[in-house]
Amino acid sequence: MHTPFSVDTRTLGVTFPRPNEAQVVLWAPLLKQVSIKVYGQPNALPLRREELGYWCLTTDQIQPGDRYTFVVNGRDEWPDPTSLSQPQGVYGPSETLDTNLFRWQDQDWRNPALADYLIYELHTGAFTPEGTFAAIEERLDYLNELGINAIEIMPVGQFPDGRNWGYDGVFPFAAQNAYGGPAALQQLVDACHRKGIAVVLDVVYNHLGLEGNYVQEFGPFLTDNYSTPWGGAVNVDDSWCDGVRQFILQNALMWLRDFHIDALRLDAVHAIKDLGPVHILAELREQVDQLMEKTGRRHYLLVECDLNDPRFIDPRAEHGYGMDAQWIDEFHHALRVAAGEKQQGYYADFDGISHLAKSYRDAYVYDGQFSTVRKKRFGRRAETNPGQQFIVFSQNHDQVGNRKLGERSSQLYSFAMQKVMAGSVLTSPYVPLLFMGEEWSETAPFLYFVSHSEPALVDAVRQGRQEEFVDFQDDGPVPDPLDEDTFLRSQLQWPLLEQEPHQTMFRYYQRLIALRKQHPALRHLDRTTVAVAVNEEQQTLLVHRWHEKQQVLCLMNFSGTAQSVSIPDAGKRWQKLLDSADSQWLGTGGSADSLTDTNTLVLQPESLLVLSLGHD
Repeated sequence: MHTPFSVDTRTLGVTFPRPNEAQVVLWAPLLKQVSIKVYGQPNALPLRREELGYWCLTTDQIQPGDRYTFVVNGRDEWPDPTSLSQPQGVYGPSETLDTNLFRWQDQDWRNPALADYLIYELHTGAFTPEGTFAAIEERLDYLNELGINAIEIMPVGQFPDGRNWGYDGVFPFAAQNAYGGPAALQQLVDACHRKGIAVVLDVVYNHLGLEGNYVQEFGPFLTDNYSTPWGGAVNVDDSWCDGVRQFILQNALMWLRDFHIDALRLDAVHAIKDLGPVHILAELREQVDQLMEKTGRRHYLLVECDLNDPRFIDPRAEHGYGMDAQWIDEFHHALRVAAGEKQQGYYADFDGISHLAKSYRDAYVYDGQFSTVRKKRFGRRAETNPGQQFIVFSQNHDQVGNRKLGERSSQLYSFAMQKVMAGSVLTSPYVPLLFMGEEWSETAPFLYFVSHSEPALVDAVRQGRQEEFVDFQDDGPVPDPLDEDTFLRSQLQWPLLEQEPHQTMFRYYQRLIALRKQHPALRHLDRTTVAVAVNEEQQTLLVHRWHEKQQVLCLMNFSGTAQSVSIPDAGKRWQKLLDSADSQWLGTGGSADSLTDTNTLVLQPESLLVLSLGHD
């Protein structure tokens, strides 16, 4: 009999519930016959059909480390769609794994409060020259030195070959073999926890990749009722959707429970189409809450969402889906336009500094106004959601990598403006996210790269990138996503850390992060203790934050000339915490260390000034 679904343990695929006993569970509701072929054994082992489309077997003839495939309807042979390991890639057999064999050393680990997260997004293959989980582990001391306390790893579900952003994964349960596989990921998470670093894993539940995708051979994992920009939509509300929903829920719980992942970042949840009575995100929230109650460990669910709809982050008790936080692209868009980005494409909806001021106040820029890009009124106000429910950034993999030439801020803006942008994120009343390398003003691009082998898919990817940038021919040819050099160019250049001005930028980020941790007015993400004043003519912005007896002023000048600005509480002794124009940050010279008997001061061109008043 199929073991009922439980948050306590994974039941899909091959598991080892007791010594010398393997349990095999496969969801394949439309098949007539299923057996499991274990490499090295003469005969395939038949599975028994049970209710709701599940096929099951309990046996002592399968051990951890065995290679296997499923034989369906007596003829076709496929890897396990819930495989935990694909040591020979997407076309090879699956490998059994007992996740309970890993000896965790993180018993004293406590996941920080989400409001205290300082997130560092990285791509495993491009973060280091080696491109492995083990190589990330070797850089943890560096990340500690920077001051971040959470890494967000781009998707690691098995994808074709070894070069991919990760959003083309086809085995969501299997950690990418080119990165080191599942045991190496467990080792990395354990090491992160010993260093005081939380781990966020990017997961994709809105679509599946195309190459090496065999799920439709087993059942209706996809539906024709909806479509996504990346192919067929995952079936979470059509016929036979219950098995697909369990596939998603068990995957998410596996990462949290068996790999000790602290938080999941769910990719593009607006592309998950679910008209059922309980949205899949709300069901996931319920299951994760049950897991936390049983284990005593805390986990967060973070979403990328292109809808300014607080329903995604409102509590379930208030008819929301209960996600803990969402990425806020609009903060990024407004910031980029304020820094000089052209108002084209999706940036056409943003006027720069006034919209940035609105995002500081309201999180969403569009909360009911007409959007010229979307050609409709868009968004709804998020009035009661605290600051920790919004994640902001000046760069991320999408906003860099989806540019034609993959330019980072270092290639688009002056050194001075990069410092302003960093400060705007790290002094915000939201959870900040950095993209790997920005902290030293990395100059290498982050390009879109894949390593598909199916000729038709290769042609489609190349053609799609060409068409996406057909209006940008003056910039030169689109880098070929299939060319290995495109990937190699996207890897971080660690030697830059030993050079100027990169070393100074790293110290500047260290200082900003330290200030955020040290000062209550910056650390507490209370949206009711934020006031914003904007001067569009001057292109200056004043963000006033306070907590109990401490106040902090963050003054930003996005213009190319010095500007005189007024400050509140004139005559009090405001202390300078940081001035990006100081010579120590390779600026032209900043302001005095303290300000008294004046209500105005001069902000240098493209600069950030942070002042403090009261106890810290």
